[in-house]
Amino acid sequence: MTRLVLIGPMCSGKSTIAERLSDRLSLRNIPLDLVRWGYYYQIGYDQREERRRVKAMGWRARFDYWKPFEAYAVEQVLLDYPDTIIDFGAGHSVYEDDVLLARVQTAVKRASHVVYLLPSPDMERSLDILCARAEVPDDERADFVALNRPFLEHPSNALLATATFYTDGYSVHETCEQILHILDSQARPVS
Repeated sequence: MTRLVLIGPMCSGKSTIAERLSDRLSLRNIPLDLVRWGYYYQIGYDQREERRRVKAMGWRARFDYWKPFEAYAVEQVLLDYPDTIIDFGAGHSVYEDDVLLARVQTAVKRASHVVYLLPSPDMERSLDILCARAEVPDDERADFVALNRPFLEHPSNALLATATFYTDGYSVHETCEQILHILDSQARPVS
């Protein structure tokens, strides 16, 4: 069984926390963003088709096109990498399509815990923190916020998570300690 999955918006700390926990627990860390392309190509991802859609319908078409591939990648990575820590890319936990969301919900049941990392329960405060972490220049802030807001606010993250951690004011070390406490207890955590 996969030991832990980390989900959340861009720049929420998933990769940083996963690396630290991997070292601390002597478990392999699998960043889904690094292994996803192999899974995408297994079921027919076509870069030319993606480009055609983006040209015809705009950048949002890219994310829509990726969705079935993302769901498949989640299913496969959870089968292929037992006893690991997996950090999802921001889009791998956000689904508008109920069928894809149901597939991902079933897949993440293979994990002991799914931790949703957010800076703050206040969404606007979270966006400010995420922009700061990404070092987004003022003239690019609106684009970054528009891109990251759906990852931050979408309800599918909460549906997938077994625990939510708000990291504002806590160090990476303190956040890892909280997660380790849950892993040690093996009880279903309460958000």
